[in-house]
Amino acid sequence: MAYRHLEELLADWRRSRAEIDRRLEEFRRLRDAEDPRLFAELAFCLFAVQTAARRSDAAVRELFSSDLPWRGSRAQIASVLKRHVRFHNHKSAYLVAARTRFAQSPGEFRRRIDAFPEASEAREWLVREIDGFGYKEASHFLRNTGRGSELAILDRHVLKNLRRHGVLRSVPDAISRKRYLRIEEKVRGFARDVGIPLAALDLVFWSRETGEVFK
Repeated sequence: MAYRHLEELLADWRRSRAEIDRRLEEFRRLRDAEDPRLFAELAFCLFAVQTAARRSDAAVRELFSSDLPWRGSRAQIASVLKRHVRFHNHKSAYLVAARTRFAQSPGEFRRRIDAFPEASEAREWLVREIDGFGYKEASHFLRNTGRGSELAILDRHVLKNLRRHGVLRSVPDAISRKRYLRIEEKVRGFARDVGIPLAALDLVFWSRETGEVFK
């Protein structure tokens, strides 16, 4: 398929590039963050499923201003999430499960992630180990913590924009592992062809959709 509307895309990239570069540098600095900060980013990526990023961030901020992420029950965490995100009961259960799995031994989570030589291997591990994480959420977490610059975050807004620019013929209703990896290869090729880093492409699309560069 031939790419379309590249002038629009490149204009959006030029307009937002400085802000996106600053944001990506902030993500890279999180590579050296300790487990509590990584755990907060994990929570954000869990909460952001079918919920606006700003609302998910507000939920993280409210929860992590107290001891609830570390000592709160599922019901206590859900009562906070209910004010901000969809599927608050499921997401509180996912957070407690992740806490039980990784927050008991300081530094374990970071050590486990950094033990993988490739981001794609770390993603496979996260999908297996974190309840509520699929390829999109794991890719989002790794990008936001400076570890996944070559992974695509295939949210619906990204898929919609990929269709607009001729990378995809249609937006799939569901994405299996095989399809996710196949689309990701197409996105890598597209990013190379248009000269926009893959880690930045999602943020270009986000800034187009929301008017801001966030995460």
